[in-house]
Amino acid sequence: MSERKYFGTDGVRAVAGAFPLTAGWVMQLGAAAGEVLGRQSERATVVIGKDTRQSGDMLEAALAAGLTSRGVNVIHLGVLPTPGVSYLTRHLEATAGIVISASHNPYEDNGIKFFGADGQKLNDATELEIERAIDEVPGFAPVTGVQMGSVTNYSEAERLYFSFLRSYAPDLSGKRIVLDCANGAAFRMAPRVFQAAGADIFAVYTNPDGRNINRGCGSTHMDHLQRIVREGSYDLGVAFDGDADRALFVDSRGNVVHGDHMLLLNARARSEQAVVTTIMSNMALEVKLKDAGIPLERTAVGDRYVHERLHDKHLNLGGEQSGHVLFLDVAPTGDGILTALLTLSSMVELGTSLDALYDELVMYPQTLVNVRVADKKAIAADPAVQQAVADAEAKLAGQGRINLRPSGTENLIRVMVEGQDATQIHELAAQVARVVEERGAGKS
Repeated sequence: MSERKYFGTDGVRAVAGAFPLTAGWVMQLGAAAGEVLGRQSERATVVIGKDTRQSGDMLEAALAAGLTSRGVNVIHLGVLPTPGVSYLTRHLEATAGIVISASHNPYEDNGIKFFGADGQKLNDATELEIERAIDEVPGFAPVTGVQMGSVTNYSEAERLYFSFLRSYAPDLSGKRIVLDCANGAAFRMAPRVFQAAGADIFAVYTNPDGRNINRGCGSTHMDHLQRIVREGSYDLGVAFDGDADRALFVDSRGNVVHGDHMLLLNARARSEQAVVTTIMSNMALEVKLKDAGIPLERTAVGDRYVHERLHDKHLNLGGEQSGHVLFLDVAPTGDGILTALLTLSSMVELGTSLDALYDELVMYPQTLVNVRVADKKAIAADPAVQQAVADAEAKLAGQGRINLRPSGTENLIRVMVEGQDATQIHELAAQVARVVEERGAGKS
């Protein structure tokens, strides 16, 4: 695959207003996308949704200008969770969908992510084709007259997405639930869906002003939600991130119930063939799933790798501790509100509670040591390092695991050790880290 110039694993993301997310560059991106997508359809249509960031309007206008300049029709969906844009892309049979969001990042950041007609992340080949076309925009032949694209606002977007979510909601009558909407894209939708399901809700962080998204709230800042649930004697709480593609729970005592808990609960209720997660999920999950006769497969860190493994193995359930959970038999992308509803459905079906789930899945102690090295790619293959890892694994005797992972951004090797004995894992992590440091200091 060609090296990417602008697109990361989750689209283009940067400080809004700074390169590349300037109005001029984003208009060029829109024109490049319009040119490429226009080859796929006689009259391509692209839907655009956004979260609540102040910069969303500017980026949306620039994208629309670029797209329509190449003859593509644009449908504005307004503020909508990222998975809602995926759903509307499919429902409206659009050529593509675009989300303007930086997920759980602070409001100063923003991003642009593309979906294909199937509602999944745009395939790499088309994304790279758009990237290459950005620099060619000044040489494009003019599109004029009736060939120019149009812009419309779609007022039914929220209603349709609400109907989709409502169809998966269990009966929550009698449940007292706190919702933390992160002043983000879920601020209207989540309360509506949970109320329609019969829950007695208390929704917080539902007053976005363009600058308060994710600020001290949402799935990356759980303290306030924990306190509200605990002190208010609520049954549970749910926290979403800025674009609502993930969710985390809080049980009635204020304990955080994360992705590993959700994967266990849903795998049991849905009798899954196997579950896919990353190398960072706790070994306690693996043990509990094994007891239930459900294999666990691990991937590199990142939801895209989980998605790829699920797709390749024709599996349905996977996710990360962050609360980004995939139910591919229901939707092609992670969806925080849907994840919460399906998890609560599983809870009701199994006749259990989040409190019981939290108590059952006791996490193995885990330690992480970062070791600076000269060449992070070479160190994992070093025979002495491999032997140190093998020796540590032998001492764990199947009651734990060890993982060496190069940092994606720094010259670091991350040594992660997990096991039932906290003292032992710290000792083993220190031993392996010492060998990595000795062998890695001179490798360049």
